[in-house]
Amino acid sequence: MKIATRQGVITVIDEPTYTFDSADNLRSYAREFIVGDDGLSSVHGVMLNDTGILVIGAGGGGTGVHAHCARVIDDKLVLAVGNQVACVSLIPPHDLVWSCKVDFATCFGLYWAARPRALISHGELEITCLSPEGDVIWKAMGADIFTGRFQLAPDHVEVLDFYDTVYRFDVVTGEALECT
Repeated sequence: MKIATRQGVITVIDEPTYTFDSADNLRSYAREFIVGDDGLSSVHGVMLNDTGILVIGAGGGGTGVHAHCARVIDDKLVLAVGNQVACVSLIPPHDLVWSCKVDFATCFGLYWAARPRALISHGELEITCLSPEGDVIWKAMGADIFTGRFQLAPDHVEVLDFYDTVYRFDVVTGEALECT
């Protein structure tokens, strides 16, 4: 996945064989971060202009690199990895700004809601709304796992569970609008 930023081109790479604190990796990164305390099931590397700036690992369910795994907000990269969302500075020294466990199992993707200026995490068990500073604004759950379609509309989040039940949550409050 590539994202054009003011600092240059960010490339996010799935690193399933990366070993932390080892010199024997395929690629090297200037910084290493393990977030959360659920072990290590997913590892994603971040390159800036083809230079490895950092690698992040987290536990929970395994995640890959795809169109909704990362977002750039101002001078920060927000990345879904395992059951966590991690925010790192794109300004050297590329520090970890914050991380938040957004789901017990895994984070399928990240979306940006212009109103209320927040990140929406599509988790397997929970939909989580985060401020750009990493604070949880609201969380919502359904009767079963959210493995179906996910859509962010201007005023609500719509997601389908394993049994194709449709849930709609208010994007600002997280209040359940309907379930069909």
